Amino acid sequence: MLPVSTGGRKAASSAATYNRPGSSLTIYLRRLLRPQQLDLEYRHTAYHKQTKNQWARDDPAFVVVTCVLVALASIAYCVTFGDSLWHSFMTVISAVLVDFLLLGFAVASAGWLYAFDVHCNSYFPLFLSLYVVQFLLSPLLLWKSFVSTAVSVALYAVTLSYYHYMTFLGYSALPFLEHTEVFLWPVGAIFLATPFAILAGFNPTRFTLSIYFG
Repeated sequence: MLPVSTGGRKAASSAATYNRPGSSLTIYLRRLLRPQQLDLEYRHTAYHKQTKNQWARDDPAFVVVTCVLVALASIAYCVTFGDSLWHSFMTVISAVLVDFLLLGFAVASAGWLYAFDVHCNSYFPLFLSLYVVQFLLSPLLLWKSFVSTAVSVALYAVTLSYYHYMTFLGYSALPFLEHTEVFLWPVGAIFLATPFAILAGFNPTRFTLSIYFG
């Protein structure tokens, strides 16, 4: 458990303010509209519970940066594999709003701001792997060969497993949660399915790109 802040009236007033219903979301949205207030260096993350009486970051900087990076990576895919300008535009919007943001809202439940925070932290390694690395390796991964299929399946298996592992770490940090190991169950299912996917010739890279670009 994190230590309790003893910063006097100022810290107590700050904690009381952040503890008001809806105040966390209000501050989060306010900072989203004021880029100069974004905590891009995450300097205050360790003090949230101590000084603001909440576990999640109240600063949307990480979300903004991730949205920009997802959009840029999606544009790179559209330039390489896309056809029309409208289709490319819708692909970028879908990648940011659906694949990243809506997925995060869907997995968030009680204490949704912290749950969304965990999703964002877990999603960034996934972005690096399935957006950046996959794009760079796409000439290899799109071949119709056993090696390409095996590499693609391994890339997705490791990436999705790491996403669930990061999610497990995020919820394990909360001292009042029990049985957080359930977040690791999908990892076992992924590794059980991996050899069957390879033997069946299922190439997740070809499958994913066919959804977006036909």
